[in-house]
Amino acid sequence: MHFHHHGYVTGDPRNQAPAGIGKDRPADLPDEMDVLIVGTGPAGMITAAQLSQYPEVHTRIIEQRPGRLEVGQADGIQARSVETFQAFGFADEITNEAYRITEMAFWKPNPDNPDHIVRTSRPLDDEHGISEFPHLIVNQARVLDYFNEFMGRSASRITPDYGVEFLDLKVTEDPDYPVEVTVRHHTGKYESRERIVRAKYVLGADGARSRVRRCIGRKLEGDTAKHAWGVMDVLAETDFPDIRLKCAIQSRSGGNILLIPREGGHLFRMYVDLGEVADDDGGKVRQTSLDAIIEKANSIIHPYTLEVRHVAWHSVYEVGHRVTDKFDDVPEDLTGERTPRVFIAGDACHTHSAKAGQGMNVSMQDGFNLGWKLGQVVTGRSPEALLSTYSEERQEVAQNLIDFDKEWSTLMAKKPEEMEDPSVLEDFYVKTFEFPAGFMTEYKPSVITGTAEHQELAEGWTVGKRFKSAEVSRVCDGNPLHLGHLATADGRWRIYAFADAPAAGEDSKLSRWAEWLKTAPESPVVRFTPADGDDDAIFDTKVIYQQKHPEVDISAVPEVFKPKVGPFRLTYYNDVFGIHPQTDIFEERGISRDGAVVVVRPDQYVAHVLPLTATAELAEFFNGIFLDPDRSA
Repeated sequence: MHFHHHGYVTGDPRNQAPAGIGKDRPADLPDEMDVLIVGTGPAGMITAAQLSQYPEVHTRIIEQRPGRLEVGQADGIQARSVETFQAFGFADEITNEAYRITEMAFWKPNPDNPDHIVRTSRPLDDEHGISEFPHLIVNQARVLDYFNEFMGRSASRITPDYGVEFLDLKVTEDPDYPVEVTVRHHTGKYESRERIVRAKYVLGADGARSRVRRCIGRKLEGDTAKHAWGVMDVLAETDFPDIRLKCAIQSRSGGNILLIPREGGHLFRMYVDLGEVADDDGGKVRQTSLDAIIEKANSIIHPYTLEVRHVAWHSVYEVGHRVTDKFDDVPEDLTGERTPRVFIAGDACHTHSAKAGQGMNVSMQDGFNLGWKLGQVVTGRSPEALLSTYSEERQEVAQNLIDFDKEWSTLMAKKPEEMEDPSVLEDFYVKTFEFPAGFMTEYKPSVITGTAEHQELAEGWTVGKRFKSAEVSRVCDGNPLHLGHLATADGRWRIYAFADAPAAGEDSKLSRWAEWLKTAPESPVVRFTPADGDDDAIFDTKVIYQQKHPEVDISAVPEVFKPKVGPFRLTYYNDVFGIHPQTDIFEERGISRDGAVVVVRPDQYVAHVLPLTATAELAEFFNGIFLDPDRSA
């Protein structure tokens, strides 16, 4: 953690000094703001949390509820999300209170007695080590709490405006605040009144019944599987031996169960198969009683029994797979001609079953993708065209999720005798683990994602996919660290320079590249760093040498890797690394011994891989993303 550069800090270093809007943030929802977010679910909260790192941007997030969410329906946290939490500073805290999935048990009818179930396999959750982060189960409400704490400690001092209901919006020709939003207040100064507020941009993160989506003319398109499930979070006594393991349970005639232990040591969730839904059901299945769900669960786990003693929450739903064609308000015939003003994220633009544990996770990645883009545009760092990449990137991800979830939920609903191969369910689970873990997203070439022309220089970091961390050793203090874990959600771009063989201080491709980055007029660091900002205000530039850390002379390291920061212009030494004592990052990630430059976006996706000699290409890439500080968006 980086602090003291503005002076001695005696309190909690996570509390940033108020700046920008945080110095005099209006207590009540004002008439005008830069960004208005509708909904305090995962997509809305992570967007607000990311925007909280731009104190120049006036961001508000409204919620119809009178206060925080207390019981969340989502609970599965994939490894990619925990990786994201690391950037927001609370991965360790939430991991400590969560249930950690390390194995999954599969139960099927006993061949010798088909009326009884028996465990058939127990594979590891991540047997290939796709991520160093765990797969967690924790109440969605706690995830929202952590984001709320993060943005409340930020320089922006963002807090949700509870008790404010979104009613309508329209996009006007106003050059400053073109989105006109009608809201109704249920508490506070404006209680029982409707008001019109104006914003530069609006995000609808207001759920599957999104009013924002309706206002911009988008519709969820797709189908509903004719299959119903009862879901319940319960405390119970049972003799079922795997009650604290994630389980897929298939019975001969009673249906199926997906069992997910919850945090806290006692609570668990059951998705209980209620069977096919008749075409003329008319929603009657949703009236299935809790007692009927419990009875069904007991028939499925026979010969074991389940005595429910407390129910925290329960519901009945039919599996649906729907997605909108675009995630913003730009009509198809105007794509490329005008830029969006209104966006939708999360359940507002994609819905699916809960059994793959993807809803909250994909929704958060929607918000992480959009937040830094809004921050760069509103602050004038980037042209408005950057915002068009949000829908382009995330709609394809949502469609891939729908396709995956259809296959998984179909398999979960099948009877054992309907499967050609009895192990098909567990085989699918192991084979496709990278997708539900959140690591299959691969953005296509665009203004913010380069081509794979030089991919061979860093084979372990596919351009367009997330930057998978690896261990290094910091030169200034000898600490072994995960390189990717140092990238905080501060909106900065990362430039990782991997040195060619010569040591620090010797003439090399790295030393010549570093000199260009520090001094050349066309260098993105020179061109786009504000004159009154820290040297690393826009670009977090780090160097990794092929030597172990004691062999690197930090005094000989190029100055661009030792930025001056804070009002006292102090030298920051923490951006210089050697290889880890036990692992060589060059070998682990397939990095060329001739060196390489790896560019990573603020949302942790690899944007480019270039040789150290490709200064013109690096300059050209960032020229398409940033505006000169003295120009406006």
